[in-house]
Amino acid sequence: MSNNRRPAYATIAIIAVVIIATAAVILWFKPSNDVSSASIKSSVSDNETNESVTTELAAGQVVKATTTPSQSQFVTGLENLPRSLKGTQIDGEIIIDENKQLVVTEGLRRLFDYFLSALGEEEEAVIFARVESYIRHHTPEPAASQAVTIFNQYVAYLKALPEIEKRYGNLQLQATKSGELDLNAVAQQKQDITNLRQQYFDKPTITAFFGAEDDYDNYSIEMVRIGQNKQMSDAQKQAARQDYISRLPENATKSNIMQQANISELLTRTEQMKARGATPEELYNMRRELVGAPAAERLAQVDQEDANFDQRFTQYETQKNLLLSQGVDVAQAQIQINQLEQQLFDDTERKRLDGYAALQRQQAVNNP
Repeated sequence: MSNNRRPAYATIAIIAVVIIATAAVILWFKPSNDVSSASIKSSVSDNETNESVTTELAAGQVVKATTTPSQSQFVTGLENLPRSLKGTQIDGEIIIDENKQLVVTEGLRRLFDYFLSALGEEEEAVIFARVESYIRHHTPEPAASQAVTIFNQYVAYLKALPEIEKRYGNLQLQATKSGELDLNAVAQQKQDITNLRQQYFDKPTITAFFGAEDDYDNYSIEMVRIGQNKQMSDAQKQAARQDYISRLPENATKSNIMQQANISELLTRTEQMKARGATPEELYNMRRELVGAPAAERLAQVDQEDANFDQRFTQYETQKNLLLSQGVDVAQAQIQINQLEQQLFDDTERKRLDGYAALQRQQAVNNP
């Protein structure tokens, strides 16, 4: 079983806000490259990508894996894995050149994240001993010691990062409440993070660990910048977005960003077409043009599932309100409501009911 979990150390609390606008479907296409100072997970292969390492790591403290008292319990680093890692495929990679020198890749960071994701289940000293044992068991010198050094630098960086996030958190909250993101604050935060990285890593490591992530951040910020430009018409904004994407270097990041741009248009056009009563076939044809047949088929299936859920939810609300209006004993009414939930919904769907009901009430307020 592969492991697709990724930490939440938020490269940037920045994009936490930016991504809200396009979050849902983007997850299908964007590689899980986002990490956050939180539980951190990753694998030796091409697996994709939030919890909080910061709750376990004291800011500014560097723990040397070479001095951990628990190291003797490991040989390969994979003994007695914590529950969250059992049955998962190790995410990440350790690559060396012909001279046994370490080649730093984004996959090395994913490997660190994979083991660090167990913070909370295992003590820091145990995790650090596990990581060093894993590295030294699978890697010759001098690459092994080079990887251990970078791991210590990475942990120190994660510990220092929350201070920056804390510094800018309120600014971002104020900006989102006003309806727009403060791009000047975002730019300054990104610069502070860049400066922090330079304190811990050399340039090749920064590029390998954070390059793709920065490309996504820059793209997201530019899309917000264009969207907030009140001097541009919708057509001009769309042209500006396309121009920005066209000037990106040809690589996997650009390919994924282009798909995301299609997703943004997909969401807009889907909403417009549904509002005017488009048929399922018309929706499918539009989606196929933008994101391809497989995604269009998945979306059609989601539409059917949503319609089915809506129908059952309406039935549930009607019968529940009837039970509550009959003036029967509250405890007895709740028993009957629970039975109704079990009849109409599976375990996963029942977890959605309270949130879905709240959403329906909010929509009723917004669209009286």
